[in-house]
Amino acid sequence: MITLYIALPLAVVLLLNLSPRRTANALSLWCGLVLTVFAGAYTLAMPHVPGLADAFDPANRVLQWKIEAGNLAGVMFLSIALVVFSAFWVGRYLIADSNRRFIFNNLLLLCMTGMNGIVLSNDLFTLYVFLEVVAASSFILIALERTNAGLEGAFKYVLLSAVATVLVLSSMALIFVLVGSLDYGTVKAVLTSGQLDAATSRFVTFAIGLFVVGLFIKGGMVPFHGWLPDAYSSAPTASSVLLGGIVTKAAGVFTLIQLAQNVFGWDKPSPVLLAVGTLSIAVGAFAALGQRNFKRMLAYSSISQIGYIIIGLGAANEVAVVGAILHLFNHSTFKTLLFVNSAAVEKQAGTVDMDKLGGLANKMPVTGFTSVLAMLSTAGVPPLSGFWSKLLIVLGVWLSGAHAVAVTAILLSVVTLAYFLSMQRRVFFGRLAPGLEGVKEAGGWLLVPEIVLAVITLGLGLTMPWFFNTFLVPLRSLWSL
Repeated sequence: MITLYIALPLAVVLLLNLSPRRTANALSLWCGLVLTVFAGAYTLAMPHVPGLADAFDPANRVLQWKIEAGNLAGVMFLSIALVVFSAFWVGRYLIADSNRRFIFNNLLLLCMTGMNGIVLSNDLFTLYVFLEVVAASSFILIALERTNAGLEGAFKYVLLSAVATVLVLSSMALIFVLVGSLDYGTVKAVLTSGQLDAATSRFVTFAIGLFVVGLFIKGGMVPFHGWLPDAYSSAPTASSVLLGGIVTKAAGVFTLIQLAQNVFGWDKPSPVLLAVGTLSIAVGAFAALGQRNFKRMLAYSSISQIGYIIIGLGAANEVAVVGAILHLFNHSTFKTLLFVNSAAVEKQAGTVDMDKLGGLANKMPVTGFTSVLAMLSTAGVPPLSGFWSKLLIVLGVWLSGAHAVAVTAILLSVVTLAYFLSMQRRVFFGRLAPGLEGVKEAGGWLLVPEIVLAVITLGLGLTMPWFFNTFLVPLRSLWSL
């Protein structure tokens, strides 16, 4: 049954494209929405997911997650379903042409197939195939409207994605030659056996380095982030929801966490990951301060927030890694919400240039309020969900001995709050900007994902003590120390 995560979206794509176009145009949105709701509900029914059934305690009626591949997959499946669900709503709201919307919906389903495949992969070659599925569909999503800016952003994405692909394939070739297999378990057993000679160990380290750099590029981490702001800001806003909400995390961050645990067997703090994560936090935060384009600011903010996940992984202890996994889900939620809000502003006000906006909170109260919630969660303000994941990450990094990194992460959260307060002031607060007198609240196609994502952000934060005891404490076995 686990293959439904791949088979169902792919089957829907095939059936839609074999149906009469008028019927397919009418059904593609609803098929996509039903599929994402089913995927989310199926994931929440964790006892049905292989690898999780033994974590279900029938006596206590409590589903407890162990930190292992299957349970980590549950976090990603839920994140993917949530973000793709939101992207379908935004696409219906923003894309007027039915044929283009049909293409967009198909691409969403293909990208969902690729991301679910990444999560389910248990060998490096299968992982590579699904990474390319995600890359190909993302490229078309960026260039969907065929504008000059969109084509330029797509070209930069393809160029750097090709470099990442070469690095990943080269790494896989070396690993296969040295180990004789690309299966996760076999590779990990060899790498952690301690029986490799010095020369082979150096080649293995080099191969792992190539793979990690490839994932840094796909995840948009500093100093390999050059493609990300252009791709996010030039893509259609409906595509930006998907890209910013989940794509870079699935192709880069989650894959890195998965390989660190299941293939490379890292169990000690990594100076490289701590350095890259800290640099990403700083560069993303300070670059976001100087932006006037709403979507471009969110792009740099994504780079910064991904940095927190990376330092959590780099700390390599159970507290930090649990925080990193929780922040991965949180970031998928509040960053998707912010991109949905940017879609509402772009549609209703006709621009995402923050210098031409202002005073929209009175005209768009739901969008303004949910934006405040997402902004505060991103900055790590209690009691919202982002606070708890950042708290766990900082505590874990401190316990790992990287005190300077922990302090830096706390201080840069203040910068995060600063650029988001600037965004709120320029877009939603203050006097109404000239020419925006007729602006109204976004329609139901956007209010649904706004409210759903806001409820999750607020609800998860308020229920964190229960959530921590029920779900996160059992996750401690994920990272074996």
